[in-house]
Amino acid sequence: MMAEGSPSIWRLIRSAPADGATQMATDEAIWRAVAEGLSPPTLRLYAWDPPCLSLGRHQRADEVNREALAAAGYGLVRRPTGGRAILHIDELTYAVALPLTHPLASGGVLESCRNISAGLLAALESLGVREADAHQQKPSPEVGPVCFETPGEFEIVVGGRKLIGSAQARGRGGLLQHGAFPLTGDIARICAFLVVPADPARVRARAATLAEVLGREVSWEEAADAVATGFARAFGLRLEWGALSSWEMEMVRRLREEKYATAEWTLREKGPNKEENP
Repeated sequence: MMAEGSPSIWRLIRSAPADGATQMATDEAIWRAVAEGLSPPTLRLYAWDPPCLSLGRHQRADEVNREALAAAGYGLVRRPTGGRAILHIDELTYAVALPLTHPLASGGVLESCRNISAGLLAALESLGVREADAHQQKPSPEVGPVCFETPGEFEIVVGGRKLIGSAQARGRGGLLQHGAFPLTGDIARICAFLVVPADPARVRARAATLAEVLGREVSWEEAADAVATGFARAFGLRLEWGALSSWEMEMVRRLREEKYATAEWTLREKGPNKEENP
């Protein structure tokens, strides 16, 4: 999948847990930096503190029970990518930022999602998951409010149940793909925070956590090691530990303050127009 020869070098960032607005601002800042050639291709791994419900870019905000979220002490944020609602708790989140000229970004959204799924499948194999696959079918037209209720094309499934949910956005010459990897807990906890009907039994039947699949709990650190190893092996990469540049840190501050922590972005009823760039 990658060109033969010397290993490609990517930056690997393991971020400290942070609130939803900070994490989404960080993903977009890295996306912008990579697209503009200011930073190398980047794999970032992180967690959420406090837990947070994220809306897809075009999802209606009135599908969320904001009072229930506040009572639980959980956050609410809108992602720069599409898809449906995810409750980020007890999970590893990965984010990949690439220039559109990169081989893994070739061929449009679906082909690049398929390309990137090879790294996720290699990560699962290293953890002992033997029956994972990239989902090949288009999602049902009857899509509910919960991301993990329905697998999209090239999202990761095990025994027909969704295990890793991913979403991608493109703009300004770059690609951002990030995704949720539930490690443990009740995958249907999100249902308590939605206004529109969502059946917990249906979600549990269609999605799984890594602990359910393996029959043991995996720590965030073990899962993060597996994802880094999986990407390196699948794509012949050399991952080098890195941190945000000063340019990226300033962009995170601005994006958090001006976009992701604002009601104008998070609570808009119909979501941003598809034509909007990051």
